[in-house]
Amino acid sequence: MLLGVFVCLNYWVDVQHRVSSHLPTDHSWFEWLFQHGAYSVRHLENPLFSARQNAPDGVNMMANTSLLGMTIPLAPVTLLFGPQVTYALYLGGALAATAATSYWMLSRHLVRSRAAAFVGGAFLGFAPGVVHHANGQPNFVSNFLLPVIVARVLRLGRPGRWRRDGVVLGLLVAYQIFINEEMLLLTALACLVVVLAYVVQRPRAARERAGGFLAALGLGGGIALALTAYPIWWQFNGPQSYRGLQGGVFHNWGEDLMAFVTFARDTVAGDEAVEKTIGLTEQNTWFGWPLVLVTIAALVLLWRRSLAARIAGVLVVVFTVAAIGPKVRFDGVETDVDGPWAYIPDDVPLVEMMMPTRLALVVTAAVGVLLALAWDAAARYGRSPVPAPRVPGDDTDPTGGAEAGRAPARRRWVRPVGYAAVALAVLPLFPRPLPAQHVDPPPRFITAGGWRPYVPQGRTLVPVPIPSNVHGLPTLRWSALTGHEFPVPGGYFIGPNENGEGVFGAPNRPTSTLVYATMDSGEVPALTEENRRQAVEDLRFWKASVVVLGAHPREAVLRDLMTGLLGPAQRVDDVWLWDVRPLVG
Repeated sequence: MLLGVFVCLNYWVDVQHRVSSHLPTDHSWFEWLFQHGAYSVRHLENPLFSARQNAPDGVNMMANTSLLGMTIPLAPVTLLFGPQVTYALYLGGALAATAATSYWMLSRHLVRSRAAAFVGGAFLGFAPGVVHHANGQPNFVSNFLLPVIVARVLRLGRPGRWRRDGVVLGLLVAYQIFINEEMLLLTALACLVVVLAYVVQRPRAARERAGGFLAALGLGGGIALALTAYPIWWQFNGPQSYRGLQGGVFHNWGEDLMAFVTFARDTVAGDEAVEKTIGLTEQNTWFGWPLVLVTIAALVLLWRRSLAARIAGVLVVVFTVAAIGPKVRFDGVETDVDGPWAYIPDDVPLVEMMMPTRLALVVTAAVGVLLALAWDAAARYGRSPVPAPRVPGDDTDPTGGAEAGRAPARRRWVRPVGYAAVALAVLPLFPRPLPAQHVDPPPRFITAGGWRPYVPQGRTLVPVPIPSNVHGLPTLRWSALTGHEFPVPGGYFIGPNENGEGVFGAPNRPTSTLVYATMDSGEVPALTEENRRQAVEDLRFWKASVVVLGAHPREAVLRDLMTGLLGPAQRVDDVWLWDVRPLVG
């Protein structure tokens, strides 16, 4: 918990006016999501959909990273303290909770040494790739159910327990769907590889457990499907649903091979300069040379003695290759060598929405397990053997074996050397507080409710610039920080284009395109009567009642643009305002 608070320290310095300087757009989106959960609870509305942005069409929340499994339970916190506080609290808490459940899984099922479980759990909760996603993407650090799900999968097939195991697994999977479906998919793929590796290495034990395993798995899958059938149907068939992402935009995002041996920016050994070469997309591995060498050494030393280590090694190899993408990247350069994704069409359902580099997060999980196994093997070296946790069906010591009796004097160095190697590998990865930047509060006109006389029920407030995934981030926060009291057009989300493909943000209308072009150029173009006619049509489509411009670096040019389109503005409190009700009727 202390480490979770430390990672979020720059937010707590001024929690009301700080956002991630790495991904301010995603940070603001998740603040909006926490407010969505609170709004849904307060008004007893369907949380699977929101009409509070992208008016009048709305947003399919199941088709976006809505984190409903946490935004709804945390609604009381949001209502009392605001989404900024909820965001910072949840971010640090999710990191700590993942470390805690990872510790539980390791200590209960794989290692005997609590120190070993602590090292592995701390790495799984605060690995560089995980902390990187904490820069604005709390859904990717919300992994606290995944170690529990993996533990339940490994326990499937126990004699006489298949019903209970299946029910528990089904409930866990159903809840994880409302936290992060992508991480659940990665976990399912990892469990598939684990099971196949186990079958190959322990065929007799696998045959003995197959019946109970499949029965429990079927029961769990049925329960999860029954609980989530309607939300999943809504995700793919409900209002504002879509089929795939336009152009398979994420298909080319593979992990750079140099990233595995590079220190991440947000670690004590990291440097911001790496983002200029190989860190432009995501940093999902970034282990550094020491950890890579220790991982290889642990695999070599534990391979013959530990089934768990061998399975973790298989995961490392399979998902390292899978994360490369369609072209091999090395030190920021895309080579001519084809990667595995070059042979996978970018229009395959589900696959088209996957980002190859995120498969490397499974490698991170496997490395965390190997660290725990290595520490535990060192801790047990030379001590009398006692019963230890085992992978079900394993007839070897999962931690690498401990010799009976005391270690010979000439080998007593093994334990401290093992401890030192693991410590030196992970200490450079100790996280630094996430970088944050100041963000201005909404205008007083918005926060004090001055807008209320201008926005009747069923009408929208149009902020300038209109929110999008590129422009208008501060104006989207107007909605988040005022309890979604008024709907806004545009927004930061994924929705369908005219062909039903997923795109970021609302399709631009003539007026929003004109606003963005004016912001980019810094000059008001020559306006025509057609521009003015289109502006009125767009305002009618948005069901606008008022257009509002607050303080902005391009305030002067935007005011001139809107005045040219709509006529003179009123100065009300600290904003420029155009009451467009007479224009749109």
